[in-house]
Amino acid sequence: MHELISFRARPLPSLAWPRWLGRSPHVLAVLAAVSLSLTGADTVARLLAIAHAATLVVALRWPVTAWWLSLGFVVGIAVGHPPSHDNQLWAWLVQASVVLLLALRLPPLVAAVAAGAGPLAAVALKWAGAGVGSWRLVLASAVLSAVALLLGVLARERRRDRERLAEQIAATARERALRTVWEERARIARELHDVVAHHMSVIALQAEAAPHRTPDPPPVLVDRFGTIRTTALEGLAELRRLLGLLRPEGVTGPAGSTAPQPSLGQLDALTEQVRAAGGNVRVRVEGRARPLPPGVELSAYRIVQEALSNVLRHAPGAEAGVVIGYRRATLTVRVRNGAAAGSPAVPSPGAGHGITGMRERAAMLGGELAAGPVPGGGYEVSAVLPVPAAGGVA
Repeated sequence: MHELISFRARPLPSLAWPRWLGRSPHVLAVLAAVSLSLTGADTVARLLAIAHAATLVVALRWPVTAWWLSLGFVVGIAVGHPPSHDNQLWAWLVQASVVLLLALRLPPLVAAVAAGAGPLAAVALKWAGAGVGSWRLVLASAVLSAVALLLGVLARERRRDRERLAEQIAATARERALRTVWEERARIARELHDVVAHHMSVIALQAEAAPHRTPDPPPVLVDRFGTIRTTALEGLAELRRLLGLLRPEGVTGPAGSTAPQPSLGQLDALTEQVRAAGGNVRVRVEGRARPLPPGVELSAYRIVQEALSNVLRHAPGAEAGVVIGYRRATLTVRVRNGAAAGSPAVPSPGAGHGITGMRERAAMLGGELAAGPVPGGGYEVSAVLPVPAAGGVA
């Protein structure tokens, strides 16, 4: 019960809702103090009533101090200057009001002790013959204290429930923000996979094919190209390991790049890279090519890039066809390859996220993507990307 001997300030909180009534408890306490200060049968009783009622104002900031002062006034009035029969209830009204203000800020058990102290003092004074009125008045003081305690505890618990709810809402908002960060990291990981893994795969494949394109290559050259390929594959494995850490958690820095995002205008350069790596790819455009929104251009380019990278990795030597179809309200992308012409490719280390990335890129635009094997041992990736009306008409 050390709270009842701690006289530190505990300001009465404002109402959280409605906001325009936030200070209403303070106003009501002051009005109650003014009303109760007007009681008193004579001049001395009026002065005592004013001083006693002032404890309500004190209780707005120092409830324990106000409770001790009010209890002292009750005992002092009963012993020194008992109120008349007409106004003997006002002292207990002040005491009950102070208990109410105290119960709003202290734990229920402490508030119960404070509420019971007044009626116990009244019983003790009654047995001692002090002027506290009849036993009926003593009972009334106990009822007033109990009602004040109940109202104060209920209001305090309701406020604490609102605070806990606000904390839960804040925690949910933090979790939502953290989930958004994770999603953004996943997008960064897919972007890194699309760009870096593609180029590293091309480097590894070029290093593997280079000695076979040179007549009687020196052994040193073969070793160097082998070292390049091994290093590229190790770097690819490390990259995918780091991307795996980046997806669920971890800390990322600024991921922005000053280089412009690729678009379908760079499709020829992409296919040249694939041909340089030993791939056989053809591109066909259906419909009239036109500028598209950057998001559609980027997603289409990335889908083609990832699909061709998969052809190089999983079907070396296979012929691949890329078809870009400009429709009135959609852009279609289809990449289809046949069966591998050479020996199966060495599996790339790590687990890729290429198909998942392509699906999510299409879904982000409200489109659809299908990927799967085709008769004859080949594979096809097909995407339909909606084009906003501002993109023009084919």
